[in-house]
Amino acid sequence: MAKKLVIFASGSGSNAVKIYEHFKNRQDIKIDSLFCNKPFAGVVDEFKKRKIRVNLIKKTDFESNKVLNLLIKSQPSLIVLAGFLMKMPFNIIEKFEKKIINIHPALLPKYGGKGMYGMHIHKKVIQNKENESGLTIHYVNEEYDKGQIVFQKKVTVNLEDSPELLAKKILSQEHLYYPKIIEEILKNE
Repeated sequence: MAKKLVIFASGSGSNAVKIYEHFKNRQDIKIDSLFCNKPFAGVVDEFKKRKIRVNLIKKTDFESNKVLNLLIKSQPSLIVLAGFLMKMPFNIIEKFEKKIINIHPALLPKYGGKGMYGMHIHKKVIQNKENESGLTIHYVNEEYDKGQIVFQKKVTVNLEDSPELLAKKILSQEHLYYPKIIEEILKNE
């Protein structure tokens, strides 16, 4: 039986699309559905085009256990956060312990925590004159960006780098590594 992935995303969905592309012709791993909290996010159209079930959700759907119940019904092998900006509630983390991963555009534990996402991170890295940044893939726990680290990839920060250029450098590495790490996790489960 195929292993199932459920993806949570809030934005354009470039990582989610790369994950889809990586697994689209596989028989052993399938993308079951997408959960998105923004009805007009680019990822919604991308997944509808690819005929993947899309669940539009609100914060109240977490509170009412609607999301938890949909996940229990789906029985995913892995829940993948790909640019999902809402905090995963404890009841889902508890039910799917060690089955939820996230990607973060910095080398955790640096530049993690509440409010540390997207361009906020890259601006801070440049402002602090760091000579490296990168990406971290980690399990999700009750605290923002504090779960067990699965994988990190460093990227050099040059003096002339803008936050936008640094974001592009890291995103290209995310596209390359996130699908591969997902595949490794699923093989080892």
